[in-house]
Amino acid sequence: MEWLGRAKIDFTTSPKPLGLKDRDGGATDLLKICQSAVPPCQLNPLIFNGHAQTMWTAAKAHGPPLRYKRRIFEADHAEFNGSFAVDFAVTDPSAADEADEALPPRTAYFAEDELAEMGSDDARPMVVVLHGLSGGSHEVYLRHAIAPLVDGGKWEACVVISRGCANSKITTGLLYNARATWDVRQTIKWLKKTYPNRPLFGLGFSLGACILTNYLGEEGSATPLRAAVVVANPWALHISSKMLQSTFIGHHVYQRALGNSMRALSMRHKEELDKFTNIDTAHLFSLKYLYEFDRAYQCPTWGYPTEEAYYRDASSSDSLLAVRIPLLAINAMDDPIASSLSLPHAEASTNPYTVLCTTSLGGHLGWFEIGGGRWHGKPVCNFLNHMAFEVDLDSINYEANGKRTSGNPKHGTNFDPIRRKMHVNLNQ
Repeated sequence: MEWLGRAKIDFTTSPKPLGLKDRDGGATDLLKICQSAVPPCQLNPLIFNGHAQTMWTAAKAHGPPLRYKRRIFEADHAEFNGSFAVDFAVTDPSAADEADEALPPRTAYFAEDELAEMGSDDARPMVVVLHGLSGGSHEVYLRHAIAPLVDGGKWEACVVISRGCANSKITTGLLYNARATWDVRQTIKWLKKTYPNRPLFGLGFSLGACILTNYLGEEGSATPLRAAVVVANPWALHISSKMLQSTFIGHHVYQRALGNSMRALSMRHKEELDKFTNIDTAHLFSLKYLYEFDRAYQCPTWGYPTEEAYYRDASSSDSLLAVRIPLLAINAMDDPIASSLSLPHAEASTNPYTVLCTTSLGGHLGWFEIGGGRWHGKPVCNFLNHMAFEVDLDSINYEANGKRTSGNPKHGTNFDPIRRKMHVNLNQ
């Protein structure tokens, strides 16, 4: 039936999924919740495979007209200093009239008096969102997922903007990479302090899903987030990169399109790159493919000897082993960018906190339905709503799978799934 657009759905999780309790006292588990949250996947049969689904995302569909107010944060990390932006979804219709032409559509900066008034004691759930490569809060795939939450009035939402993206300015030579967890960590800490009664949830797309999974692995049970969803995570970046380079369309279409987006982003920050780094920007701006950009920028910036070393170090499949909050991961098996060969089936099957949901169709951040809807927004909203309003969050056992490390004590071996080769002092 797949040729009619009906995708097959599979779930991978631990033989003993995380046990949970509903607010009425009934017993359930994470797998049951995910299965009930994920509806049948009926896609547009005319957009008939992963390439078509992925390329159709280039169509300039309007999507839900979410409005945002932007706040600029100064980084509190001694090594990764500089500024970054966070866009907060707002429901005031007049906000559309305040849009700043220098920012993405329907987005304006908070006024000084609005910044001073931020904070409340309300208990509305709030979702912290991370966008994909070179994207932002304006992305259509992102708005399809969070608009039903925000428009219903029960949720608050904010989008952490990767440095330099979505017309944000950088004040150092640092952009971002797939291991760049420090800005989302600072944002979540600030939200917990500013809105102490709000339960916080996470949502990441593509590269943002990789960053969010790495953050969750680094934090373990210490994260203030109560549950999360990651969509179209590339998981093993080195595998996805090699798969793209191995085919004509992968190399000359996807790698080139991704490379062009990063080249355009870096060109907007030429002054800062020339001032704060030794990057040869003339060479950087001449490159065509994403792996060339990563070799020319990410490697010298972060100290990686090759782009392959960066990809292996920044991949999030091992981080999945250390996640200690309920996590739903959604991937399409025909995704040409986040290759199915990179999917962490083995890791998901060992961690009761994680459920990997795969659809046989959908492409990369596609999942286009008949009429222009996007299927992925449905399981995202269903899962988050169920976790926020039906599950007793205080009943979650954050140590159900024990410590994140493993090994063989007899031989003195130890494996820490989030230990990285590039040292980052997370305590700063």
